[in-house]
Amino acid sequence: MKRLLFIYNPHAGKELLKPKLSDIIDIFVKAGYEVVAYPTQSYRDAYRKVSEYDSDEYDLVVCSGGDGTIDEVVTGMMQRDKREPIGYIPTGTTNDFANSLHIPKGLLRAADNAVNGTLFPCDVGKFNDDIFVYIAAFGLFTDVSYQTKQEMKNVLGHLAYVLEGTKRLFNVPSYRIKVTHDGETLEDEFIFGMVTNSRSVGGFRNMIGKQVVFDDGLFEVTLIKTPKNPLALQEIVASLLIEQVDTKHMYSFKTGRITFESLEEIPWTLDGEFGGAHDEVTVENLNRQLRIMVPEEHIRELMSNPELLEDTQDESVKMIE
Repeated sequence: MKRLLFIYNPHAGKELLKPKLSDIIDIFVKAGYEVVAYPTQSYRDAYRKVSEYDSDEYDLVVCSGGDGTIDEVVTGMMQRDKREPIGYIPTGTTNDFANSLHIPKGLLRAADNAVNGTLFPCDVGKFNDDIFVYIAAFGLFTDVSYQTKQEMKNVLGHLAYVLEGTKRLFNVPSYRIKVTHDGETLEDEFIFGMVTNSRSVGGFRNMIGKQVVFDDGLFEVTLIKTPKNPLALQEIVASLLIEQVDTKHMYSFKTGRITFESLEEIPWTLDGEFGGAHDEVTVENLNRQLRIMVPEEHIRELMSNPELLEDTQDESVKMIE
């Protein structure tokens, strides 16, 4: 019998998972799995559980929680020689990664997708020696996710991030950074930068652009220059509110590898969690290294080359068998 490891954060979001737990496990069992359920006990517990289980102990790993939980599970999986497929049931506050991949918001539908969906080989990011799933960022707003208290996230949802973020507009740190990518170098003062593999960041869907695919080996990079006067700041805020790139104040491009160098250590966030302070960072795209279950009806729009779909479906059939 196939074995499934179900890792879940019982405190994520508004604790929506608890009343549905029995129904979710029933979906897994009906799909032919023997289920081992594991509620996380502390920070990095999901990472430890995934990175340490014995080889061939499980056929599928399903996790439930917010962006931090999926980050821990993926980071743990990337440490393994053999990487099992991952299913995801999002129960966090913004669930950027799940929204981008069209993973259902309803818990039971997401559970069904985790065991009956289509396997998708997705890009994942390497940040120096660490791993991230969909975003590495510095500067303005980037500490909002990990500084906003869990209770505030649960009660206010996405509004909590907006409320915390607006406080930062009046105390904006600026960093002089040399950025190198694809043989080009640019140096400027920046208040914000992000390297992403997502169509949604902080719950906003249009900031990066709609032409994002998740297996092309490329990240989307957005860098916001330090405003020189109040008018420039006002223009930047306006472009953020309408979720459009202002080329006068921003850089926007795609790359598979990028380096950031600065004279001072800059705090970074990885998937909404603190990623340490660094004066040199290399971000690299690990092409198609994350195998995750997505709805079959959406997989073509996620892929750079839909002709590869047949190979993906063959592997999904083998999982079901």
